[in-house]
Amino acid sequence: MTTATGWVPSARQQERDAYRRTRTRRSAGVAVVSTVALVAVAWLALVSSPGWPRVKASFFDWDVAQASFPAILQGLWLNIRVMACSAVVIVVVAMALALMRTLRGPAFFPLRALSSAYVDIFRGLPLILVMLLVGFGLPGLRLQGIPTSAVWLGGLALVLTYSAYVAEVFRAGIESVHPSQVAAARSLGLTHGQSLRHVVLPQAVRNVIPPLLNDLVSLSKDSGLISILGAIDAVRAAQIETAKYANFTPYVVAGVLFVLLTFPLTRATDALARRSGWIGAQSTIAGSGALR
Repeated sequence: MTTATGWVPSARQQERDAYRRTRTRRSAGVAVVSTVALVAVAWLALVSSPGWPRVKASFFDWDVAQASFPAILQGLWLNIRVMACSAVVIVVVAMALALMRTLRGPAFFPLRALSSAYVDIFRGLPLILVMLLVGFGLPGLRLQGIPTSAVWLGGLALVLTYSAYVAEVFRAGIESVHPSQVAAARSLGLTHGQSLRHVVLPQAVRNVIPPLLNDLVSLSKDSGLISILGAIDAVRAAQIETAKYANFTPYVVAGVLFVLLTFPLTRATDALARRSGWIGAQSTIAGSGALR
């Protein structure tokens, strides 16, 4: 209904709103109670197990956690830097590989074959194996001007492996843009390169942001593999502290720090994926209405 002061919901609408609020509060209460009950049962099962006292002393020693935290946190800062630098290089290399795979014409066959071989090889090799081959094989070549630090070699292995995965994400995004977009751009006088730069790539990148963020989450975790080459990151720092205190609590501390690092990224990825899905659904509906 409408009054002099503006629109006011009707009595029926107010009843519906009150009912929805009641159902929402009831659902939230049931969710909280069931969650607390499940956690309580799991906790009781854990602490009542025969080996819990020994496990608690070996993995959850608060004094050891406090003593080892500064060293592990300093190592995590190295992981963050490696992840950030590698992510920038991965995006550049992966975009180049994706563009090479989308080239058409017999003259570009060598580039397509090279990019396809690269993607197939590094998607098939385990990351830890690439880390070992690069970390111990590249210094053996004794090339001039090539850094041999564990951090640099570990970052290179991450770039080589993740570029193959991200290249396929970019290629899927490029191919998801309808050919009519390119045809419309060419009809306006844009060259193939201009159409790719101003029409195809902006849409492609926007479409694949959620899977790109998923790869970033994986990269943040896999950056801990540089420890096998001797870099003092969070994992290696935890290993050193474990040997120092003869206790496994530093590994738990490192795990908690990695979870805290990736948690914001995973939540942002989920939110962006939901938003992208909603926008895609709205675009589809609008397009269907335009066609009718």
